[in-house]
Amino acid sequence: MPKITYFCAYQYLKLENIFVKSNSEIKNIAASVLKQEADALNKLTERIDSDFIAVVNDIIALRGRVVVTGVGKSAIIAQKIVATLNSTGTPAIFMHAADAIHGDLGIIQQDDMVIAVSKSGNTPEIKVLVPLLRQTSNRLVALVGNTQSYLADHADYILDTTVEKEACPHNLAPTTSTTAQLAMGDALAICLLECRQFSDRDFARYHPGGALGKRLYLKVSDLATQNSKPSVRPEATVREVIISITQHRLGAVAVVDGTQVVGIITDGDIRRMLENHTHIGQLAAQDIMGRTPKTIDRNELAVHAFDIMRKNNITQLLVLHNQLYDGIIHLHDLLKEGII
Repeated sequence: MPKITYFCAYQYLKLENIFVKSNSEIKNIAASVLKQEADALNKLTERIDSDFIAVVNDIIALRGRVVVTGVGKSAIIAQKIVATLNSTGTPAIFMHAADAIHGDLGIIQQDDMVIAVSKSGNTPEIKVLVPLLRQTSNRLVALVGNTQSYLADHADYILDTTVEKEACPHNLAPTTSTTAQLAMGDALAICLLECRQFSDRDFARYHPGGALGKRLYLKVSDLATQNSKPSVRPEATVREVIISITQHRLGAVAVVDGTQVVGIITDGDIRRMLENHTHIGQLAAQDIMGRTPKTIDRNELAVHAFDIMRKNNITQLLVLHNQLYDGIIHLHDLLKEGII
C-alpha cells in the first residue's frame, strides 16, 4: 500500500508541473529554437581560421588515425564525427574521455591525431586526460566552446565552437552548443573529402548496404538480366506483338531489325492503336511502334535509369550493350530494390 500511495503522489506531482501550451505557442517555441541554432551556425563561418586550415592539412598528411574524444553529450557528438570521417575516407576512432584514463588511452598510436570535443574545456575528465596526451607526440585539437579553457590552453589547434546561449530556456541543456560541435565536425569532414577527391564510387565502397548503397553501386545490368528480353521483327503482326507483351509482363516489347533496335511498342501504343484503327489485322509492328525509344547502357547505374524514366514520364527503358539490344529495365525493378 505505501508503494501505491507514493506512486500516485509522484504522478500527481508530475502532473502539477505540466503547463498546457497552445498550438501557436508550441510552434513559436520550436521556431525560436531553430532560429537560435541557425544564428549560431552562421557565426561559426567567422571561426574558420588558420587553425582550421592547419588541422585539415595535418589530417591529410596523417599516417595514423583521427582519435575523437569527449564526455557526456560531447561524447555523443564525437561518435557522430567519427562515423562521418570514416564514411568519407578519413580513418577515425572514438575514445570516451572517462574510459581513456582507465585503460583506453592505449587506443592512441604514435601517428594518430587527437580531437577533444568539449563545451567548457574544463571538465574533470578533460583536465586529467590532457596532461596524459601532452606526454606523447600526438597533435591535440580542441573542438571547444571556451577558448579560455584548460583544454584550449594546452591544445596545438583550436576549433572554436563558442555559442552565446543554449536554446534551452535555462541555458543549461546542451542544444545550440552540440549543434555547433556537430556542424564544425561536418565542415572538417567535407573539407577532407574534397581534398581527397573522394568520389561517389569511393562513397559506395563504404556504404554497400541499404538503399543508399544500391543507388551508388547497383547497375542496370544487375536488374535487367533478371528480366526476359522480349523482341519482335518490324513486320510482326499485331497479334504477335500483343502475345509477346503479355507473355513477358514488362509492358513493352523491343522492335529489332537484324541486330539493331528500331523501335519500341508499349501497352500505351496498343491502346492508342485500338483507338485510332478499326482494321488492325492489316497493321504490323513497324506501323505502331515508337521510333525513338529511350535507351540506357547496361553498365550505367540503375539510379540513372530512374532519372531518365522520371524526366520522360515512362516506366521502362530498353537496355543496350555495345549498341545492341540487351533487355528491358522496368520501374518496378527499381521499386523492388528500394532505389526509389
